[in-house]
Amino acid sequence: MQPHTAKEPRKRKGAQSIQKQEPAVSDHEPVHCQPVSPCDDLQVRIAQRAYELHAERGYRQDRALDDWLEAEREILGNECTA
Repeated sequence: MQPHTAKEPRKRKGAQSIQKQEPAVSDHEPVHCQPVSPCDDLQVRIAQRAYELHAERGYRQDRALDDWLEAEREILGNECTA
């Protein structure tokens, strides 16, 4: 009879093939120089306009959704007529 020895933990198949993935964003290039997708740019413009409307209304918290929807109508309306 062989003496009982502790088993080594099993290794999963392919566990060693997992490699560190490179970041999608270059570390060498500042964020403001990286290309912005049209969707991101549109959302930023809507957010900025919604904040402007929010400020114009005296920063009333109960109108946040209205400010966002109005900003969307303005920005998307400008996009459609351009």
